[in-house]
Amino acid sequence: MMRRTLSVTIITLNEEENIGPCLESVAWAEEIVVCDSGSTDKTLELSRQYTDRVFVDEWRGFSGHKNLALARATHPWVLSLDADERVTPELRREIEGILEQDGPEDGYFVPRRNFFLGRQIRYCGWSPDETLRLFRREKGHFQERAVHEAVELTGRVGHLRTPIEHCSYRSLSDFLHRMDRYSSLAAEEMSRAGRRARVGDYALRPPATFLKMYVFQRGFLEGWRGFFLASLYAVYTFVKYAKLWERQRQRL
Repeated sequence: MMRRTLSVTIITLNEEENIGPCLESVAWAEEIVVCDSGSTDKTLELSRQYTDRVFVDEWRGFSGHKNLALARATHPWVLSLDADERVTPELRREIEGILEQDGPEDGYFVPRRNFFLGRQIRYCGWSPDETLRLFRREKGHFQERAVHEAVELTGRVGHLRTPIEHCSYRSLSDFLHRMDRYSSLAAEEMSRAGRRARVGDYALRPPATFLKMYVFQRGFLEGWRGFFLASLYAVYTFVKYAKLWERQRQRL
């Protein structure tokens, strides 16, 4: 029997609706590390049904918390997942093939099949969507960013064929809740980088975002879901730059 050498790492905060299916999809892995940041729902209870490697720590930001989970992993290979993602049986077999051969690459980009309000989205710029998730533990870490964190890898990179299933945004309220958090983090990151909001940022960028997603990236082919997504991302763009402007005003 193959000796599995994989640690799965997941960060959580109030993910009781997602964490069960996520952990069930990787129950075959030798180790699962869950790093929570203070859940008040059933996330911890559900997580402990699948692993005893469950930790609760003060929030360190997306990159910091994912690096904390990575530091607690003990096996040579790591698969980093979000709580709203699922590993299909087909992807499991492809990953196990990598583990059996111990590579040959040091890290692998994995495509994602993205879902919005219960249906896969193929347009709006949501596909193809590749992200580096499977890598040798000693070769990778998460870059320090407030939002949109990604793995920085030292070594050779390959690509897997089989996608992760990403069950994003269960409802419009879920999108709006996350938008408030992510737009604040994005504004914070732009502010630290010395970026200043200008009129064109919140007057022109939002409609440009809508046109890009709905027209040029053919979001209209997704029906009302495409219209909603393009509209919501336009609002996100406006809010992000409005919050940057607000930060500028507070420093005056």
